[in-house]
Formats: sequence, C-alpha cells, structure tokens
Amino acid sequence: MKITCSQSELAKGVNIVSKAVPTRTTMAILECILIDATSNVIKLTANDMEIGIETTIEGEIEEKGIIAIDAKFFGETIRKCPNSNVTIESDDKYQTKITCESLEVNITGKPGEDFSNIPVIPRNEPVIISQFTLRELVRQTSFTISEANANNKMMTGELMKITGNNLKVVALDTSRISIRNIKLKESYADKNVIVPGKTLNEISKIITGGAEDMVEIFFTDNHIIFEFDHTTVVSRLIDGDFFKIDHMFSSDYETKVKVNKKNLLDGIDRSTLMLFKDAEKKPFVMDIKENQMELRMNSTYGKMKEEVAIEKDGKDLTIGFNPKFFIEALRVIDEEEVNLYMVNHRSPCFIKDEEESFIYVILPVNLQEA
Repeated sequence: MKITCSQSELAKGVNIVSKAVPTRTTMAILECILIDATSNVIKLTANDMEIGIETTIEGEIEEKGIIAIDAKFFGETIRKCPNSNVTIESDDKYQTKITCESLEVNITGKPGEDFSNIPVIPRNEPVIISQFTLRELVRQTSFTISEANANNKMMTGELMKITGNNLKVVALDTSRISIRNIKLKESYADKNVIVPGKTLNEISKIITGGAEDMVEIFFTDNHIIFEFDHTTVVSRLIDGDFFKIDHMFSSDYETKVKVNKKNLLDGIDRSTLMLFKDAEKKPFVMDIKENQMELRMNSTYGKMKEEVAIEKDGKDLTIGFNPKFFIEALRVIDEEEVNLYMVNHRSPCFIKDEEESFIYVILPVNLQEA
C-alpha cells in the first residue's frame, strides 16, 4: 500500500475515528486504526466492538492495500508531522513507513484482514436531524447519564423516542432526570431505543456542522447508525425497556417560582464556596417566600446566604438540593427566565418551560439528615 494525503486531512480523520479506540482491551488488533485503500477511497476505521467509526479522507492512492497501525502511536505521529503532505507505505510483511518532508518514521503494522470491521447493516428510512440540534440534545441531557460502571445499564444510556414528528430524549440517574422534546421536519414510524451515553457523547465531539448540516440516523433492532459528512458511526443499542417515568409528571404543584436563570445560577454557584474546605456533601437550601428566595449554605467551613428576587405562585416552601445537580441543569438552559414547580420539601423540583421542550427533574435532600 502507498497513499499520500495532507497532514491536516489525515489528522482530522484520525481524530474522528480515535473516539472508537478502546482504552483497555484483550484484543491487540482493536488498539489499531485500520487504513483501507483497497478501493478508490482512503478509509480510516476504529472499533471497540460496542461503537465503530469509519471516515473517508481525501488523498492519492498510488498502490492499493490495507494495514492496521497502533492508534496511539499513529495519532501522535501524524499530529506532530509538519503541515505538509504525508506518505504512508507498507510492504507484504507489514513494515510501514511514514514520511513527511524530511521526517521518516518506521513501524511494524498488523494485517488489515485481522481487523474487526464495523458490521454492515441494512439501512431503512433515515431520521434526519441537523448536526447543531443533535449536538444540543446531547449537551442538554448527557450530564445526567450515570457512569459506565453503574449497576443499572439503562442509566448509562439515553432513551430516544420518536412519535410522528416528535423526538424525545431522556437521560436519568438515581437523583435526577433530563428530558428534551423537539419537533422534526418530517413524521416517521415510531421508534423507541436506548443509545449508550458514550456513543452520543463521542458523536457530539465529532459533529461540527450547523443548522444546515444534516445527520441521517438509521435504526435496527440491535444497532443505531449515524451518517454525516464522510463519516459513519455504528453503535450497539442497550437492550431492554427504559424506566417508566410518566407517572411522575403531573400538572399539580403547590409552589411555582419564576426566576432569572442567571441570578439563580450565580447564587447557587456562590453558595458552593462554603464547600471549599469541606469534604462533606452539603445541600443548599431554598427558603421561598413572597417575591423573594433566600439561598443558604451551611458547612463546617462557614455559612452563606443570599436573596434572589422571584415571582411566586402558591405556598411558601423551604427545600434543599444538591448544588451540583441544580447548577448542571441551569447551565444548559438557554432561556433568560426559568420556572420551578414543587409540591413539598420531599417531592422533586421540576424545571421546565411552558411548551415542555425541556424538563429537568431534581430530587430534594432531606434537610434533617444533611
């Protein structure tokens, strides 16, 4: 094999597929990036058996072939190459030479035929969404996804539910729920799948387009496929039924608060100063009264309180929350003002807009145990 392409084009392609290189694996071949120049295009592929990414790059194929090269070494080498043309050539013993201007690097590759290619999956009708919208959906929900080693695998993914022209995305952990609802330009057959959080987070790092740049999403029983620009991402779905959460949602509330989002966010953020030298996890307290909310934080390090102007409908209420959970939700809301809906000090707080395009549910902290 012998190919030549620009350093910038190659670095971009390597950066894209590297998102699917496993950090730990017993299969050494999966630690590689596959360079496939057996056809008329140069294709880069990585695969950790849960998510596979394939992208094509521009370049010249002087001699067709295929080779797998250690991803970490290859990525660092290309990143440090001069901004010029890079030539990669390998022989029948997998000896690979990378040259760029006066630089020459030699490494032993692995047989490309041994690489686990991403599965070839039949495509049905794609769901089409803009790259900007998909990136925003992930940004506004993924912070609620549980860690990969969570006891319940469902919490490591996000529900993607399509009903007609409505797309609903849900992520949750043991203390909060994030929901986004958007209208699609077309109506589609109903879909209800659980996508691994890792897949969505990695895709959000790759897609850089705006509202006019589209992503085609294909669904099968076991996989989800994202196609955009010259890149294909194939991921396994999480098997099972997502949590039944509809029973949690009601229009009933005892206290409704309308507040400037920035003022509330800044106040809660300042309250965490009291945790500066406090290893304990302390809640902040909302003391809600007529036209005023007092934010309080008490810790072994000190005390702080701050008043925030509000519009209140309903009863006075004193309630406590994990400050991190509130801060993360408020940071992804773009509206200038937010509405908080609460029933009592033991029930969740709902942060949502009138159209319910976003809903964030946060469980309170028992202040007597705090």
